[in-house]
Amino acid sequence: MFFSHGFPDPQKISALRFHPPMGSCLYPCSIPAELYQLCCIVFFLCICVLVLTNSPLLLLHLTIHLFLFSCVLFPQNAEISVFEVNIRFVGGLLSAYYLSGKEVFRRKAVELGEKLLPAFKTPTGIPWALLNLKSGIGRNWPWASGGSSILAEYGTLHLEFMHLSELSGRPVFAEKVMNIRKVLNRLDKPQGLYPNYLNPNSGQWGQHHVSVGGLGDSFYEYLLKAWLMSDKTDEEGKKLYYDALQAIEKNLIRKSSGGLTYIAEWKGGLLEHKMGHLTCFAGGMIALGADGGPDDKTGHQMELAAEIARTCHESYARTSMKLGPEAFRFDGGVEAIATRQNEKYFILRPEVIETYMYMWRFTHDPKYRQWGWEAVQALEKYCRVEGGYSGVRDVYANTPNHDDVQQSFYLAETLKYLYLLFSDDDHLPFEHWVFNTEAHPLPVIKKQNVEIANHLK
Repeated sequence: MFFSHGFPDPQKISALRFHPPMGSCLYPCSIPAELYQLCCIVFFLCICVLVLTNSPLLLLHLTIHLFLFSCVLFPQNAEISVFEVNIRFVGGLLSAYYLSGKEVFRRKAVELGEKLLPAFKTPTGIPWALLNLKSGIGRNWPWASGGSSILAEYGTLHLEFMHLSELSGRPVFAEKVMNIRKVLNRLDKPQGLYPNYLNPNSGQWGQHHVSVGGLGDSFYEYLLKAWLMSDKTDEEGKKLYYDALQAIEKNLIRKSSGGLTYIAEWKGGLLEHKMGHLTCFAGGMIALGADGGPDDKTGHQMELAAEIARTCHESYARTSMKLGPEAFRFDGGVEAIATRQNEKYFILRPEVIETYMYMWRFTHDPKYRQWGWEAVQALEKYCRVEGGYSGVRDVYANTPNHDDVQQSFYLAETLKYLYLLFSDDDHLPFEHWVFNTEAHPLPVIKKQNVEIANHLK
């Protein structure tokens, strides 16, 4: 019941009319589940959840309607986020193909990838954040420093684009993401760190703001996973990851007076002692990469991963609802607590559960399953509503004030990581699969198939 409650009734899917999606979330309080016009996008983004949880009826309906849905979504004269379309739709289609073997998913993944290529038409090849699929005109977010592209956006294309080249036989996708590396390799990094903003015209850093959370997070994740996905042949990706981790440890990781290890943010050389919920993915990332670095660092990195997992668990345990705030601070005598009202909300994010899952797989310490079960109980008690699951506006309140939004990543990531946390280790084993940042599993590309990457370096 817990895993199925967030989905609309499968018996009513065939009656849906496939309209252009209004977004990638549901409104579980204000719209009854059976009336969703949006459920097509939810199923589309959560294909591999349906496969993993053995939901063949839902998968069948999704496959039948894929052409109708994609004809509405992809060619429309609308501006899309290159990052979001890549991780959600391209990643979802690739994963669906590898899990189901259905050719329609492979073909649609490549078609959609081709529609994203105009975003790379900049002087440096660093892609625009936003792209009009019809006109091919791109631009960056107006709020981004100096018209810059965002590290976590242009740096989170590598896994999907390498697979697009692998499946299509066209090197253009791999060329685009390998060029991003070339641009970054030419730049000086302040203290070895990667600022969140890079101007795609000048190829220079924008504002020197560094974060392992929002605006930066998945860039670091994809450095490590590019190496793992290449069957550990991408030595450049490996070096970039471990060099970045060393700089993060030296400059951003701190320990509170109460003994909690956290990852601060860096703004022009000054630390802000704040850790976001998004940053909590780093515990799992560090555990995943612990055995690939120097031999004398493996134990240290596993200890660091465990400490980050504990800190993120504390951010949950110190709230009334036992759900974590969007960000929590370590200053003024406060530890792992949100002190600002605009940081007290919870929107069903997956990062803490993600780290529990990785830590369980690598240690089999039962506390990680216990912590995951505590999260399940809190979700059921405070977030479950008639039409699905809703975020809450203040996790320190005694009763929930729902925001009436079920984010798509709740189904695509949070539930999937919970499912894997309580599954056997041979369910999508890490030696054969790598998860993209939207938790879509992609297979390791075996050594004999990586020539496409090698000749581009």
